[in-house]
Amino acid sequence: MWLVTAVGLWIITLVVPGVRATTVGGLLWTALVLGLVNAFIRPILWLLTLPLTILTFGLFALVVNAFTLWLSAAMVKNFEIDGFGSALLAALVMALLGVVGFILMNWLMVGEVHWMMYQSQSGKHGPF
Repeated sequence: MWLVTAVGLWIITLVVPGVRATTVGGLLWTALVLGLVNAFIRPILWLLTLPLTILTFGLFALVVNAFTLWLSAAMVKNFEIDGFGSALLAALVMALLGVVGFILMNWLMVGEVHWMMYQSQSGKHGPF
């Protein structure tokens, strides 16, 4: 997962203006720091911003993700984000990459075929 995040950050440096990585090590360190920020700081931010997230139908989650990305970049020497606008666009691209990755994984794993096979083998019409 750490390497996948680093690849996603590399794609972001290619697509989003204002986001730069000067070394491959900077990408790898940023991916590690982002993972730690997402593990420890993001849950607190989610809890504190839950009313805003509900009020905006989940769109404020992009702001939280942008902040965690911006914070991670501030902690790593060889990865730079010019401003919060670039961080917001980077968070949007990262979310889109996550959706594409999820679709590709389901397609490669043939997720729906497993469900259909389960139904036909069990003789039941549902999971229970």
